[in-house]
Amino acid sequence: MVKKTKRSQMKIQQTAFMLIAMTLLFVLAGVFFLGFKLSGLKKQALSLEENNALLLVSKLANSPEFSCENSFGTKRTNCVDEDKVMALKNNGGYSKFWGSSNIEIRKVGGSERECTAGSYPDCDVIKVSNTQQRGTYVGNFVALCRKANVKGYIEDKCEVAKLLVSYEVKNG
Repeated sequence: MVKKTKRSQMKIQQTAFMLIAMTLLFVLAGVFFLGFKLSGLKKQALSLEENNALLLVSKLANSPEFSCENSFGTKRTNCVDEDKVMALKNNGGYSKFWGSSNIEIRKVGGSERECTAGSYPDCDVIKVSNTQQRGTYVGNFVALCRKANVKGYIEDKCEVAKLLVSYEVKNG
């Protein structure tokens, strides 16, 4: 009888060890699966951030806050009114309105001189909403137009510029 109980106890221990091993196997498989899925989620989140920035940069040039509308004779698309943008820059209430890290307009072929109330219009970079966060920029070319006083006459002056929107790349 003693021999039967030892054999039974041995079988119970084998079964218990087998159940523990199977549980550990499934837990490890689950951890690897979740790790794989979460790495895909990070890539998907980065892709969504980039798509949002691309959509914003294409939408900004034709938004009422930026667009030339009919200010320069005819309705223009992808035309940014430089005077409006400078007014927005000086009004701090719009700094987080569009939900991106930074919005900048850079004249093509210009220097790095930033536009301020004192340096306008002899400047080349307008930082509309500029937080100190750095990110990855996406951009689109636009016509940057303003009214200029040339020898006592008001003329339309348009230049090629690049509208840049940054999105934050989150590490983690």
